[in-house]
Amino acid sequence: MTNLDASTMVLVLALGNLALCAVLTFFEHGPVRAPALAAWGLSKQVQAGAWTLLALGSAGVVPEPLALPGGYALLFAGVAIEAGASWEQAGREGWRRPTLLAGGLAILVFFVCYLIDEQGLRSLAASLLLGALYLNGAAALASGWRQASLLQRFLAILTAVLALVVAARGLSVLLLPGGWRWLSSELPRQLSSAALYVLMLANGFGVLLLARERATRELARLEVVDPLTDVPNRRGLFAALGPWMALARRPGLPTALVVLDLDQFKRVNDGYGHPAGDAVLRHVVELCKRQLRDSDMLGRLVGVEFAILLPRTKLEEAVLVAERIRAAIASSPVKSERAMIAMTASFGVTVIRPEDSTVTLFQRADDALRAAKEAGRNRVSQAAAAELEA
Repeated sequence: MTNLDASTMVLVLALGNLALCAVLTFFEHGPVRAPALAAWGLSKQVQAGAWTLLALGSAGVVPEPLALPGGYALLFAGVAIEAGASWEQAGREGWRRPTLLAGGLAILVFFVCYLIDEQGLRSLAASLLLGALYLNGAAALASGWRQASLLQRFLAILTAVLALVVAARGLSVLLLPGGWRWLSSELPRQLSSAALYVLMLANGFGVLLLARERATRELARLEVVDPLTDVPNRRGLFAALGPWMALARRPGLPTALVVLDLDQFKRVNDGYGHPAGDAVLRHVVELCKRQLRDSDMLGRLVGVEFAILLPRTKLEEAVLVAERIRAAIASSPVKSERAMIAMTASFGVTVIRPEDSTVTLFQRADDALRAAKEAGRNRVSQAAAAELEA
């Protein structure tokens, strides 16, 4: 009866991994696919092959000397690939190669134990090695704990606990008196099989849920962030501007707004191509960030027009900030494949007034920017000066 139960569990694990393999194969299938997701699909294919081979060995279809070492070798490889995919998804590509090397070392150790031909030693090695590889995957899920979602934290804790349950048979031999008796006991074996089954479900469907969660979070981010320059777009900037508009109605230091526009940018796209134009925009954003404080905000309004929000900054101070940025842009040409591209920018500066709306605020800043353009470009104009000229 025990052998039948073990064979049934192995068959269930084989069929479950085959089903997950199919789901991951068709999930977000297309010409462009995330490398981590592709690696997860590969890991499930390898694990499905491993459990299928072990199931055929238990049924006597495949000889045990072939099914047992071959099945466990594939299983170690599949779990190692899965852990490597978790590290890659966490942005730690440097950990992927050591994880795969650990999987290869686990295969080598198991083969040595198998050649010694002691049933207890093989089971001990399989328990400890599988538990260690699953713990590596749990560590990958737990990386970046502070920024991780609740789902990712739950999966990390669950994987770690289940990995310890898988390794419990081997740990009992090393830590408990009479440990070899526990290794052959039915209870640890059933707990280990149940843990492997839950790990299959948690890691399989957890991957799908995490992928969907990250996609949703990325879509929400792109609603307020410009994908080219990675700064807030018009919607994100206006959302951040709201509280400062309200604070302007209270006594205290003013908040300044700087609007800048690159001069004659069309010649860059026409003469050097759009990739060069994109490089110029990213370069200008980096130059601006170097001149700003952590509390300042740079955003892209539209095209080559940017806005800078300077909290607790007077008009004269904002003009100095704009002047520093103008000088930095004018003195830092962008290196492209065909030439060095020199750029200049014009600036309009104003402060938020208590009676302002976003319309009147940006109208005043745009009027100052227009005055800078009409005065010859590559200069900074204050809103008050623009109004006096008008």
